[in-house]
Amino acid sequence: QVELAESGGGLVQAGDSLSLSCAFLGRTFSDYGMGWFRQAPGKERELVAEITSSGSTYDADSVKGRFTISRDNAKNVVYLQMNSLKPEDTAVYYCASKYISTPYYAYWGQGTQVTVSP
Repeated sequence: QVELAESGGGLVQAGDSLSLSCAFLGRTFSDYGMGWFRQAPGKERELVAEITSSGSTYDADSVKGRFTISRDNAKNVVYLQMNSLKPEDTAVYYCASKYISTPYYAYWGQGTQVTVSP
């Protein structure tokens, strides 16, 4: 069983930066792709960024050039560095993982709130 624990959320002002971390427990981290999702009030959950087990990354258009996903396989942690934050980035951010051979994210963290004030 995989367990994920996010940390690093908070309240910031527009233009500020924030870094989220997600600790991965229970399996071999390097066998899993990792993703960051977010859900704003009244909206559906959306993919923000993901990184494969080999380190390839994808960023949603809404965060491209501002957010960076990375992973440290020695520490079993995935990060989301968020720069130039905007009020529309306000959401609960979730970490998720999927086994290398599966197309869907099977494991999810509890989420961490990010609030960006104007």
